[in-house]
Amino acid sequence: MPDDQRYERGLAMFQEVYDGDVPAPPRGAMAFFDAMIEQTFAELWSREALSVRDRRLVIIGIIAALGERDTFKIQVRAALKKGELSAEQLREVLMQIAHYAGYPRAAGLLGTLEQTIAEVEKG
Repeated sequence: MPDDQRYERGLAMFQEVYDGDVPAPPRGAMAFFDAMIEQTFAELWSREALSVRDRRLVIIGIIAALGERDTFKIQVRAALKKGELSAEQLREVLMQIAHYAGYPRAAGLLGTLEQTIAEVEKG
């Protein structure tokens, strides 16, 4: 696939995944972002074996286990806005994470989760 098509496919998937909430810098402005678009979003997120929702669940678990609050918030917001996961489901996901990644890690994300739920519900 030509690079332009790959980049455009990746950018479209990026916008779908984040529902337009995460701004994309212009192509060529950041080599890191360009590579992420062409690889992660054009090649990985676009694969049909898992839905975007399923991929998001995996990523939420990984990000939570790593304690990455900012990225956790981005994923939770997108999941709620796109109707992929409900507030109740996200709370249950965090409960599951607590048992496998540890209570301190999950407890540190609880406030972020509840704040994000409130923000999305408020509109």
